[in-house]
Amino acid sequence: MNARRKSQQSEIVDARVVPMSSVPLHTQIREIIRRRVLDGTYPPHSQMPSESQMMDAFSVSRITIRQALGDLQKEGLIFKVAGKGSFVAKPKAFQNLSRLQGFGEAMGPSGYETFSQVLSTRRVAASEIVARRLQVGLGEAVYEIQRLRYLNREPISVDQSYFPLALGERLEQEDLATRDIFVILENDFGQHLTHADVQIEAISADAFLARQLRIEEASPLLRIERLTYADEHPIDFEFLYYRGDAFQYRLRIDRT
Repeated sequence: MNARRKSQQSEIVDARVVPMSSVPLHTQIREIIRRRVLDGTYPPHSQMPSESQMMDAFSVSRITIRQALGDLQKEGLIFKVAGKGSFVAKPKAFQNLSRLQGFGEAMGPSGYETFSQVLSTRRVAASEIVARRLQVGLGEAVYEIQRLRYLNREPISVDQSYFPLALGERLEQEDLATRDIFVILENDFGQHLTHADVQIEAISADAFLARQLRIEEASPLLRIERLTYADEHPIDFEFLYYRGDAFQYRLRIDRT
């Protein structure tokens, strides 16, 4: 075994599989490799170690390695090139729409690092759509909080959120850089969040969004309009602008 092969194996096996675990071997291996992709050990477009190298490193069969790689390929974390092997894709993060979660809540369990830069906090007059969604009078004072959200230290979305005035003024005093607003509303303010109405559409980035997200103007974005309720009262109306090249929403729909 040459030095290069040993080096590639050492990159993989800094976490050992547990043969007698109730978690299948291919699942353990998949999670080890996923962590290496997400933490940058395997950079985007780099070539993965070969199946044979992984078999030696983990002391497992080829079919086990192929199961792990197959799962990662379905998730979009790696791609295969015929005759050349597996390569790391640029990870596209996703959030499942089947649960009402804040951005950090959704991304944290998958190993992503998240934080926010607060762009502005201010009292504004409710526009027609904000007034209608929050059930306040047109022109009534509401509170706007605008944040730039980061995923693994790259800008991923601009969040423009509106709250009833008193609630927004309280939120301004909180740690909005590292904490999700949903968590603050529930744990600190005692709000019982129950559900949200969500609309999704594709738009092109204007100059402001392009500058914040470090993309070209007119690049594709996902615009999510979300109205969140505490019990039956709307308390949080948002426009969320996500980079189309780096994020996706997923939804499972059952036929009954």
